[in-house]
Amino acid sequence: MKLSYDLRNNIAYIRFRKKAAEVETIRISDELNIDVAPDGTIYGIELLNANEQLRREDMGKLLVVDEATGEPVEVPLNAA
Repeated sequence: MKLSYDLRNNIAYIRFRKKAAEVETIRISDELNIDVAPDGTIYGIELLNANEQLRREDMGKLLVVDEATGEPVEVPLNAA
């Protein structure tokens, strides 16, 4: 899995697997798109207006938790 953030365009993308030949983008809302591979698996999630969506209550930090070990890692997000 890979999380990327485009500061200039304020878009975050969570990619779950390697690029599929074709993906279908499903628009969930004005700020959320989901890319689905031809086999029906989710390829990735696109967050538009990402700084607003990712900064709500976490003071600009992304918390990643390994559910197997419970080990948390905080990653600061750059200000827009």
